[in-house]
Amino acid sequence: MRTVHALRYVTPLREGGSLPAIVETDDDGMVVLKFRGAGQGPKALIAELIAGELARTLGLPIPEMVFVDLDREFARTEPDPEIQDLIRASEGLNLGSDYLPGAINYDPAAMPVDAGLASRIVWFDAFTSNVDRTARNPNLMVWHRELQLIDHGAAMYFHHDWASAGEACEKPFVLIRDHVLLPFATDIAAVDDALAARLPDHEIERIVALVPDAWLVDEPAFESPAAYRQAYLDYLKQRLRRRAAFVQEAVRAHAAYL
Repeated sequence: MRTVHALRYVTPLREGGSLPAIVETDDDGMVVLKFRGAGQGPKALIAELIAGELARTLGLPIPEMVFVDLDREFARTEPDPEIQDLIRASEGLNLGSDYLPGAINYDPAAMPVDAGLASRIVWFDAFTSNVDRTARNPNLMVWHRELQLIDHGAAMYFHHDWASAGEACEKPFVLIRDHVLLPFATDIAAVDDALAARLPDHEIERIVALVPDAWLVDEPAFESPAAYRQAYLDYLKQRLRRRAAFVQEAVRAHAAYL
């Protein structure tokens, strides 16, 4: 992943609980920046990074993600004291995704989705336990008439309770019943093997290795960033090997629409 430097704070996106913002960067682009110092803490960025890169590896449409280096002096030009504090607390590496000008929120009534794509997205969200892909909060944008997956900070909620993570990796994701694309996902079982084949152990290891050590802190369950990182590896590999539980649950949930 590329690393860019934040140059100018453009505007906050206050609909997000973590106060993301549109920021201009030194590669002449703009990103939607998620701050490490926001109330949700580094775990939201870890989930965003791992889930987002898993999606990309699975061939799903997602804006480019970049690390964004943030200098505390960046806060000097921002008049809002709350945002100043947020910037200062986020000095160092943060996470951004490519800003999609003109993108609109996805509306399932206006845009049915191809069964194959819908099934792959449902499979991915069941794998990552993503609670934020509902009709109320789809976290899907339409850009140039194509879907784009955004905002995965609420995925992988197992990492908020590491004591039960081993048990959680074997469980179905029952909240898949609320997935906004579930009515279109007629091929969940059919796409299972092909998607799993795109995530061999070495790919999962590559993805988890992207997480900066600076984000792997303040977790009492682990004595070092290396141990913390290994816990993500163990969970994701086991989740994939025991995926029958979440795949079958998604298939059952889809059948309830028939």
